[in-house]
Order: sequence, then structure tokens, then C-alpha cells
Amino acid sequence: MKLKEFKIKGKIKQGGIYNPLAPSKAAFYSAIFPGMGQIYNKKYWKAPIVWGALAIPAYYYQINNSDYKRFRTAYKLRKNGLVDEFNINGQLIVSTETLETAQEQLRENRDMSLLTGVILYILQIVEASVNAHLLQFNTDDNLSFRPSVISNPIRFDAPTVGLKIKYTF
Repeated sequence: MKLKEFKIKGKIKQGGIYNPLAPSKAAFYSAIFPGMGQIYNKKYWKAPIVWGALAIPAYYYQINNSDYKRFRTAYKLRKNGLVDEFNINGQLIVSTETLETAQEQLRENRDMSLLTGVILYILQIVEASVNAHLLQFNTDDNLSFRPSVISNPIRFDAPTVGLKIKYTF
């Protein structure tokens, strides 16, 4: 038996639309700049949602942190016997216990804002990667579900119910 040689003229194109690096690229872009993975996936409308979702915890982190520092400074000044911003003409507007409680609450709120921001940052990376995976699924019209009823010729008097899955490539 003699083997024949085949020569192909022209360029060979890779078939299919599957790109195994697309999900990792989308995740990388989202990690570098939030929302960029969504833009890479051509889901442009998701980028402003990501930016807004990350801006909210950043805003609350800043507010809680500045208030925490304000109450912490007032508490330190009061403990050292100095006048703070909550002491006007010798009158205490806010008690020392209230300063302590405010510091604890503001620190918890600040930390919760930071945690929320980190979780949302990770979620937007995961969303970009999963979306890139899902964009590569074959959604051809030949993929369909066709239920049918098949009678059993042996047991015609007692109908049976079952499920049969048939697929072809």
C-alpha cells in the first residue's frame, strides 16, 4: 500500500469560535481596571454599573474614615485635658462615652465599606470571566429540544412515561 502525499495551497484557517484565553483575558482586564473585562466582552452597558457599584463603598469608606479620625482626635484631646471641637465655652456637647461609642461604630462602618468594596471588586472579575465563557457556547438553531410520545408495543394497555435524550453532532 502506497501513501499519497497531499499538498494544501493557501492558508489554513482554524475552525470554530472557541478562544480558551478569552475568559482569562477578561478576568485580567477586570483586575487591572474594573469594568474593562466587561468592555472586552462587548457588554458596554455593564461597565458603568461596575463603576457605580465600586464607587458607593469607596464613598462611604472615605466618609466613615474622616468622621472616625475626627472623633478619635477629639477623644485623644479630651483624655489629655485639652479642648476639642465638641467643647464650646466649657460646655461638653458630646460626652466622652459618646466619643468612644462613635469611634467604635465608625470604625466598624469603615471596615464594612472596605470589605464590601473588595467583595464587589472580586465579583466583577468573576462576572467578566464567566461571561467570556458563556459567550463561547454554541447557540445554533440546530440545538433544540423536541419532546415526543413513543408508545410501547409490548405493553400497549399500560402506558409508561419516560425521557429519552437524543443528540447528534
